Amino acid sequence: MPGFPARGDAVALTQALVAIDSRNPALATDGPGESRCARALGEILASWGFRVELQDCGHGRQNVIARIGRSGARTLLFNGHLDTVGVEGMVHAPWEPAIRGGRIFGRGATDMKAGVAAMCAAAARAADDGLDGEVIVTAVADEEFESIGTRAVLSAGMRADAAIVTEPTRLAVCPAHRGFAWLELVVHGKAAHGSRYDVGVDAIALAALVVAELEKYQQDVLTRASHPLLGRPSLHASFVSGGLGLSTYPDRCSVTFERRTLPGEVAADFTKEVVAACARVRARRPELEVEVKPGFSQEPNDVPVDHPIVRALVRALDGATQPASIEGLACWTDASLLTAAGIPAICFGPGDIALAHAAEEYVMVSEIERATEVLERLASEWFRDAHR
Repeated sequence: MPGFPARGDAVALTQALVAIDSRNPALATDGPGESRCARALGEILASWGFRVELQDCGHGRQNVIARIGRSGARTLLFNGHLDTVGVEGMVHAPWEPAIRGGRIFGRGATDMKAGVAAMCAAAARAADDGLDGEVIVTAVADEEFESIGTRAVLSAGMRADAAIVTEPTRLAVCPAHRGFAWLELVVHGKAAHGSRYDVGVDAIALAALVVAELEKYQQDVLTRASHPLLGRPSLHASFVSGGLGLSTYPDRCSVTFERRTLPGEVAADFTKEVVAACARVRARRPELEVEVKPGFSQEPNDVPVDHPIVRALVRALDGATQPASIEGLACWTDASLLTAAGIPAICFGPGDIALAHAAEEYVMVSEIERATEVLERLASEWFRDAHR
């Protein structure tokens, strides 16, 4: 169709997707969401020969579910998200994906519209060579906030033999990533005039003692834990609020924490760590009165490095003369949800996660092209391997 990227052209498709503002409305108050981007991608993939469905996730949010190849046989799922974060502070135009110096610039270029484009183009190219199976593409909403898109895909009964989530990994194979847990600690004090130390209870000072106790726990305990691909777990204080006036003892202090978890850890572990830290502080300061409020969390991902999908991707990289590197991914992705649902999922895609959400965001054209070649090879060999 006129104006559509040519079939299998991942670079042109990346530019087409980046040109569409798909900021997540949960993160940017004026963000339009992904629906316009989803509709555009759906039309492009239909013109490329995919069987396309737009799935409603609620609140005007949409996923693209596109299939190509022979259904009823072995399956391979390609997953990526269409939403982006906000554009405040960016040093270049966010929706003008020009190519300069071999790079495509724009919000979402690396996180992760290049990955979405590469997986779509790879599936189309692999289908041209004939597929004894089905590649399923899911381009989803809301990964940047609560992953309602991938959750909706799974709730509708999606199943596949394995999955690649094309997050930016610098073309490394990433079978594991950390999870996270959020928690709010509320410390209660007693308001009093600033001169009345005999009456007032300083909630901020008490909260600071708990923060210091958790930092000591991190240095003494968490630094000794380790995962072969991910290193150690971590925690940090993200927000602090409290106080009534310059000459008033604060009656309340809220501290919000994030804990990054390793495979084998769950969010409840962090709650126990905070409760224990409060108990140690209370042993020294009996006036400590707290509420511990667990918040949103996502589980880690961990697929064995000898799993068939990892081995297949490594072979595809070797066959494309791209040396295979197996690494852990620091950030959280929808791969965790897929693996937990019985679809072993690993991350692999163009771009550098260090450029995600950044003031300057770009992706190398050469990485898009290499990722597409590798994913095409993977899709073709995945189905051939089933008959060996």
